[in-house]
Amino acid sequence: MQGGRKIAVSGKGGVGKSTLAGALALLMARRGQKVLAIDADPDANLASALGLSHAQQCRIVPIAQQKALVEERTGAKVKQYGQMFKINPEVGDIAEKFAFVKDGVSLLVLGAVESGGGGCACPESVLLRALVQDVVLHKNESLVMDMEAGVEHLGRATARGVDVLVVVVEPGQRSIDCAHRVRRMAGEIGITDVRAVANKIASADDERFVREGLADLPLVGSIPFSQDILASDREGRSVLDSMSADLLQRFEDILKGVQT
Repeated sequence: MQGGRKIAVSGKGGVGKSTLAGALALLMARRGQKVLAIDADPDANLASALGLSHAQQCRIVPIAQQKALVEERTGAKVKQYGQMFKINPEVGDIAEKFAFVKDGVSLLVLGAVESGGGGCACPESVLLRALVQDVVLHKNESLVMDMEAGVEHLGRATARGVDVLVVVVEPGQRSIDCAHRVRRMAGEIGITDVRAVANKIASADDERFVREGLADLPLVGSIPFSQDILASDREGRSVLDSMSADLLQRFEDILKGVQT
């Protein structure tokens, strides 16, 4: 099935992944696309970037914390070990039933799995992995996934459905190093189209530092350090609200860059 563009956004914590993911999702929705946004970062901020109020955010229960759903779909009790459970649970209806819709964007928050060790074979982890695979491979919507600083939610089977992985970087060496680690991890599971976006750029020196540090990692755009974005965050508005025409065009250009 030919579906919408599937975009994953990653990068070091605090670089502005949710800002970019939220902006891309909202811009795609404004163009009339059916958009599914997945917050796969345990430090979930995508709802805020989309402009959900505090009250609306409080109504969202991350999928990993929905005990009844996890137990129903996997056939296993949460936090009870040594059980048999379904490794291919039914997840096809979860996006439609549990997403929170805002300005044409359907948001699903995955949440963190509260168990020992990452990638554990526990019911919550199995359900989340199956859900990510379903929305990437089988849904017809355009998809924007806000990842943590890696590709943990994407397995080899899922990776073939991701059109592009965008790594957000800021003008700092740790951020640059993280971008190269993410690119390497992405390549290991079969994602070959990895591009970068520079954020919090305050000077020509900042942009030059990022370009030189990225080496052959393609840079599809840069976002200046912006008081508009900070104000939107403080005031609980979406990242696009009250944005200057110049800044909005920057995001439009980035969207064009990752959709071609």
